[in-house]
Amino acid sequence: MSDTALIVGVGDIHGRFHRVRTWLDALERALDRPVDAVLAVGDVEAFAEPDDHRRKAAKRNMPAEFAAFARGESRMPRPFYFIGGNNEDFESLHALPGGGEVAPGVHYLGRVGAATIAGVRVGWLSGIYAPKWLETPLQAPTTAATRKQAGYFRLAEVEQLRAERKVDLLLAHEWPRGLFARTPGKPVRPWMGNPLTRAVVDAVQPPWLLCGHSHEQFAATLHHDGGVPTRVACLDEAGEPEGAVLWMEWSRGEARRVGWGIDGHVSWNPTQPWGAARGARVRRIP
Repeated sequence: MSDTALIVGVGDIHGRFHRVRTWLDALERALDRPVDAVLAVGDVEAFAEPDDHRRKAAKRNMPAEFAAFARGESRMPRPFYFIGGNNEDFESLHALPGGGEVAPGVHYLGRVGAATIAGVRVGWLSGIYAPKWLETPLQAPTTAATRKQAGYFRLAEVEQLRAERKVDLLLAHEWPRGLFARTPGKPVRPWMGNPLTRAVVDAVQPPWLLCGHSHEQFAATLHHDGGVPTRVACLDEAGEPEGAVLWMEWSRGEARRVGWGIDGHVSWNPTQPWGAARGARVRRIP
């Protein structure tokens, strides 16, 4: 299907770059076509130096895999784009607020923005919601405290993204408020997600939203007041591909086939519902 683009969403990698590369190879074999772009929803932890990974990564006991990619010894097989989560190499990313290449073929999208990737208009918001820091200036992440606050988005960034009106696919690290995930064996958690990500989704009304952070797979559809529905895919961390990988085949600005995992099974097409239906606007943000 040469007129389509294959875009792959990946959940929180937390440094597992070799694993993700293996998954992409398997998915391409299953679908018998190349991936056009990979979109990671934050917490990739792309530490270029092994010592930085061992001192600062959330999962310090894991191998410092990204160092090989930073040195050019390993490469992602396809163009790889990521947003920031709340666990990143913030000292390196601080110099790239508008994004940039951090290793051959590996691109940080930046703190907030929108761009066309593989023919799809993608918007993004890095970081998570922290009310205390929402209206404070972003400081250089040179200490443990300032590194932590670098993982919080700011109100000006939220407002910048809310002004976008043509986004096919939105990336956010933290879930929007109001999905009410029910995972077998775990309690109902209506508090998951944050109201500002939800405000962005309600304003922009993207047909699709990919997010991570909570390390759970979940699908839901948000119905907006007088607008198009937003199909939400919450991606698990990169432990197993079944919940951490979502592939999407796009044509002319619309998703035509969508599947979880790397076996090529189609989970959704435009004739089918997506996930649990959720009502319009849980909370209005001025």
